[in-house]
Amino acid sequence: MPVAQAVRVLGTILAGGQARRFGSDKALAMIDGSAMLDHVADRLRPQCDALMVAGRDWPGLERIGDRPAPGLGPLGGLAGALAFAQAYGFDAVLTAGCDLPGLPRDLRAKLGAPNAILRGQPTIGLWDGRLAEPLLHWLQTAADHSIRAWGIAAEARWVSADDSIANVNTPDELAAFRPPADPRSSR
Repeated sequence: MPVAQAVRVLGTILAGGQARRFGSDKALAMIDGSAMLDHVADRLRPQCDALMVAGRDWPGLERIGDRPAPGLGPLGGLAGALAFAQAYGFDAVLTAGCDLPGLPRDLRAKLGAPNAILRGQPTIGLWDGRLAEPLLHWLQTAADHSIRAWGIAAEARWVSADDSIANVNTPDELAAFRPPADPRSSR
């Protein structure tokens, strides 16, 4: 019987947006004394073999450049992450936006195998690293650069989660956000 090979996953925080609804840089918004992007990093890091940020510089994380150029939204960040994954031997890319500070600690398991997108939160996905070139081609030829349209073209599965994940897009949503309880802290 063949031995199962471990899947190497590159975690990527998509953080190149303009935060128009938020009114300021939401990655820097503070939650319990830490920047929102750091909350996302803390949730993703244990689920990945390496963690990076797409679309901006961030202390402690290597930056991945958008492909083929900046300004393409989350898909430009995903395209950059997939290219990096392919070049450096990662099998898959786990993505989340910088405005999702309450990610489940078992997000990777919830998504299952690549290619999967979390229903209702399209920046959350697990993507096969071999999609780097197809996505680059898509970005150069398709009119719709939304993750939803790409997900359909890539025949991704839409996965439902049993819990709601807060997407913090406005100052009011930030004020209402409460980090999910950490089950490890109740011991």
